[in-house]
Amino acid sequence: MAIIAPFRALRPKTELADKVASRPYDVLNSTEARQEAKGNDYSFLHVTKSEIDLPENINTHSSAVYEKARTNLQQFIEDGVLLKEEKPAYYIYRLIMEGRNQTGLVVASSLDDYFNNKIKKHEFTRPEKEQDRIDHIKTTRAQTGNVFLAYRDVKEINEIINAWKNSNQPVYDFKANDGIQHTIWVIDDEETIGKITKTFADKVPATYIADGHHRAASAAKVSKQLQTSDAARYFLTTIFPASELRILDYNRVVKDLNDMDTEDFISGLQDDFFITQSPVPVKPAQLHEFGMYLNGQWYILASRRGTYTEDPIGVLDVTILSHNILDRLLDIRDQRTDKRIDFVGGIRGLKELEKRVDSGEMKVAFSLYPVTIEQLFDIADSGNVMPPKSTWFEPKLRDGLLTHLI
Repeated sequence: MAIIAPFRALRPKTELADKVASRPYDVLNSTEARQEAKGNDYSFLHVTKSEIDLPENINTHSSAVYEKARTNLQQFIEDGVLLKEEKPAYYIYRLIMEGRNQTGLVVASSLDDYFNNKIKKHEFTRPEKEQDRIDHIKTTRAQTGNVFLAYRDVKEINEIINAWKNSNQPVYDFKANDGIQHTIWVIDDEETIGKITKTFADKVPATYIADGHHRAASAAKVSKQLQTSDAARYFLTTIFPASELRILDYNRVVKDLNDMDTEDFISGLQDDFFITQSPVPVKPAQLHEFGMYLNGQWYILASRRGTYTEDPIGVLDVTILSHNILDRLLDIRDQRTDKRIDFVGGIRGLKELEKRVDSGEMKVAFSLYPVTIEQLFDIADSGNVMPPKSTWFEPKLRDGLLTHLI
């Protein structure tokens, strides 16, 4: 069963929370991070993307970058920008995006659960991305990146969290510049903490990584290297009940048609799909339906029966697209490494797909129906992994509001 623990978070002084909070390090490149942190000396990007305080031509994986992250973090602590919680606590983190609430519990999750597969995975990780966070964690002695976990709803946990929210004031409550509201409560009552810990241990058989496989893998490897540190046996997570979550589509754009003309390509698609033209952009309305944008025209592609399997991986739309279009027709066999394909999160909308194609940068775009949370659970339970870039979760947690020191 799930082992979680309260922890003494390093967190901002209340009046600086909105200035410290930054978007996750892995959704910004260095140029974007420099621009976003410009004029804001409190931005946590000075820790998570510390190359912004060094010459622009610096190798972002050099020891100087990680050392700068360490010194910036220490400076925030010395200046009183960041304060350490007086005693271990749990934290409630609510996000509101476009009127929709999403509430999770910020905890220290056991890395024993990670190693024993009680924290279940559904994606492969890339060694170079792992190494970046390993070096960052080891140098700063802090887990700054929050791992987004999910679990099947437990009524008792929902009731405890709702009761605490309704009877206590938040420590932070602000709207970020992207319009998302961030609200955090501190659960510091020992009796309540004990109830939460016990309920997870008794009633949550497993949690699932929704977003943050590289952060989790990095924390796990650091833990093995720092075996004398009790704190390093846990890692920073925010755990959301399934009912609170929404997975957005994760779409694809491709640079060319593998030396086929449009007519031959559409003809090849007809073996596996029913094809109809659409006068409007296509946001698929159901599983096994796809939108395609090619030469200024939208199409609806509906999968023919018998062209996919019903196992947890084969039934996924990202798998159907991979096997029946990207692999079979376009000769894209490894989406993680092939430079002809790119991925567009659903938060950017269908207009972004049209823009990428109309500009001539890409030749064709595909819109997908989102993976469901139950599909994610089924795949992780089966021990399989999804194709790369299968899920996009939104809204995203902000870095800097709660940091776990190891």
